[in-house]
Amino acid sequence: MNSVPADVTPSTGLQTLLASRVPLVIIESCEETRVIELVRDAAMKAQRGRNWGVFQWTVTEGLERVDVDMGGPQKTLSQPEQLLRHIKATPMAGIYVLLDFHPYLENPLFVRALKDIAQAYPKCERTVVLVSAEVKLPAELEHLAARFAVRLPDKAERQQIVMRMAREWARANGAMPRVDVKAVEKLVDNLGGLPVSDVERLTRQAIFNDGALTEDDIKPLLAAKYQLLNRGGTLSFEVDTAKFADVGGMKNLRRWILQRKAAFDGSAPGLDAPKGVLLLGVQGCGKSLAARAAAGVLGVPLVRLDFGALYSKWHGESEKNLRESLSSAEALAPCVLWLDEIEKALSSGDGDSGTSRRVLGAFLTWLAEQRSRVFIVATANDITALPPELVRKGRFDEIFFVDLPTHTARREILVIHAKKRNVALADAQIDALVARSEGFSGAELEQAVVSAMYSANSNQRECDAPMIAAELQATRPLSVVMAEKIAELRDWAAGRTVPAD
Repeated sequence: MNSVPADVTPSTGLQTLLASRVPLVIIESCEETRVIELVRDAAMKAQRGRNWGVFQWTVTEGLERVDVDMGGPQKTLSQPEQLLRHIKATPMAGIYVLLDFHPYLENPLFVRALKDIAQAYPKCERTVVLVSAEVKLPAELEHLAARFAVRLPDKAERQQIVMRMAREWARANGAMPRVDVKAVEKLVDNLGGLPVSDVERLTRQAIFNDGALTEDDIKPLLAAKYQLLNRGGTLSFEVDTAKFADVGGMKNLRRWILQRKAAFDGSAPGLDAPKGVLLLGVQGCGKSLAARAAAGVLGVPLVRLDFGALYSKWHGESEKNLRESLSSAEALAPCVLWLDEIEKALSSGDGDSGTSRRVLGAFLTWLAEQRSRVFIVATANDITALPPELVRKGRFDEIFFVDLPTHTARREILVIHAKKRNVALADAQIDALVARSEGFSGAELEQAVVSAMYSANSNQRECDAPMIAAELQATRPLSVVMAEKIAELRDWAAGRTVPAD
């Protein structure tokens, strides 16, 4: 099956297909009104002396002509069999747009009738356009068809839509809405990846809510956009992200991301946008928090991909689910896509049927080809479970190793968590706790403060340094419990990765 790329002008691309004498055109879209307008426009431009009529069919309303006003009722042929017999028998050239015809493609009689119509095109130029959200074409029709992708509105078109919605509000209220120029720029940017109807709806919602377009409209708009795009339920979305001020240590990672921020947001033209990073390291040392902080630094939402929800028992479904999820992430761009514990999703064992390998292949292909502003943060605890293809140079921009926090990082972590919970600690007390916590991970340090708070509450007293010290004393950190495993991980990372701190 041939296809026309989505980056051509819609009416021009469709005009090319119609002028090329393609008998069967497939358009996967929910924007029926826009598709009908495109077909009418393209048909008029592609006629070149032909006397084409443009018709629209639905099972509820039957067949009607939509390119000219017929001056009265003319809806007939609501049954698919009647419709196809009519198209096959008519001597009139025309374009027949069949809306939601896809359920009938499972009927051999209808498939044969469509094939007869398509093969008779040289005798009578009748083009059938199938429009549905999804069309699975039978093999018998594949060689006769071409797919056309309706291009999503670009930045300039989205800007025009926002201005049109503002004028619509002004007509209803007698004055233009209050507009923050920077907020409008962000709004237009974040409306990318949506069809025209959704851009109009979300923009209208933002303006008509309070008669203004401000920064306050961005978070609700992103949440609404996420709900539109995450119909498969494999992505989780957070508008509120962390700051690196909430992360102890990781100075190298912080500096690395800040250096690439301008390339990611497009304010430094000529620089390639960064792909992302792979964070390896000891459990509980802040890899997940670093993913949240990366989104905070880049000033974009954080989207987490649940690999477990992708897998299906049906052959090919897992890869399809992954492609759809990644496509949704691209539509949510700009964003940070967080792949947590990626080794559990992409490692393959003796009992694996090959699904993990196919999912890995689909992911690597997307990673190499995607050009959207999607910054990947993949985290992993067990390097031995990661496929070699994933860790080779070029897959990610850099591989960082997140080790147990240093003396300085432990001090920062303790200060962050004590301050968050209003625990007053003197400098000397913090230094003593840092010295006592050698080998503790960031998560273990946080838990020591949390447990001390519980103890203080049960004893009806203020939490203090001795109570935190007692919790540290009672804890056997992971670096002791799994010393051999951590030593092995450190040995592998030495010389192969960049220290995050």
